[in-house]
Amino acid sequence: MINEVKSQNTKQLSLFPGINHRKVIKPSPVLKWAGGKTQLLPEIQQKYPVKLQQGKITTYLEPFFGGGAVFFDVYSQFKIEKAYLFDKNPELIILYKVIQNDVEHLIDKLSILEKDYLSLTPEKRSDFYYQARKSYNIFDKNTDANYYNRDWIERAAYTIFLNKTCFNGLYRVNSKGHFNVPIGRYKNPKILHENNLKAVNQAFKIAEIQHKDFSEVLNYANKSTFIYYDPPYRPISQTASFNAYSSLDFNDDEQRRLRDVFITASNKGALQILSNSDPTNYVDDPFFDELYQEFNINRIAASRMINSKGNSRGKIREILVTNY
Repeated sequence: MINEVKSQNTKQLSLFPGINHRKVIKPSPVLKWAGGKTQLLPEIQQKYPVKLQQGKITTYLEPFFGGGAVFFDVYSQFKIEKAYLFDKNPELIILYKVIQNDVEHLIDKLSILEKDYLSLTPEKRSDFYYQARKSYNIFDKNTDANYYNRDWIERAAYTIFLNKTCFNGLYRVNSKGHFNVPIGRYKNPKILHENNLKAVNQAFKIAEIQHKDFSEVLNYANKSTFIYYDPPYRPISQTASFNAYSSLDFNDDEQRRLRDVFITASNKGALQILSNSDPTNYVDDPFFDELYQEFNINRIAASRMINSKGNSRGKIREILVTNY
């Protein structure tokens, strides 16, 4: 999962010396996000295609952008020229477009929120949090996130504020799309990460950020593209599901539709990695083994970091599918 950025932001990390020319603060995820890939980056890095390492990939695609850990890593290490970043969660797209277009004003808003919040007693902080959550849920849920509006700056600031102060860093919405996570118990939460926001703003200069369906990658897939898919994970038990983080359902039919996109993009020559849960953790369920039988399936150990029950966190297998 995505952890709050610390001292690693001041380092330039590269597995392939000489490839990257972006000698600045390395950007990292702005939010904690269910299924975020910061913890799995070492495993994913080992699967990066050779053509990417050789500088022969010019375009990066990520249709389930989420926290963006893989994009920020690829951006920092390789000379990609263009990125297409999609997600079906409009609040994410709104936030990222604000960072892309108005990062300084967002920083100003977050600075005020952080100062005001940290100056309060625990009781007053609770009042402040729930008022912020109420204000956040009033924003128009039917806004077209593909057309930038400067009025989104406060909305984006609330997205970050709530993520940093809510219980366990969860992002969860109800069927109406309303954020419903209670306040967390943090004595001194870091709400504003100014240097990272500026680094993310620089990374987004090569990006087109859109509220689109994952199938849109087919409009850009070719031999010079690398696609990373991190869809809502398939539940691995009767009680485990990641779909609570969106008001949208991602069922097995959607998993099959994604497989079809994966195949079509492969036929177009795109190099691809796909992450998902491993149903064989608890039962003999070959769902993904059958779905991606013509591709390479690797099983890796992952840490489950966002869970309402502490004893439910720990190592669990996930899969990485590649078409090379």
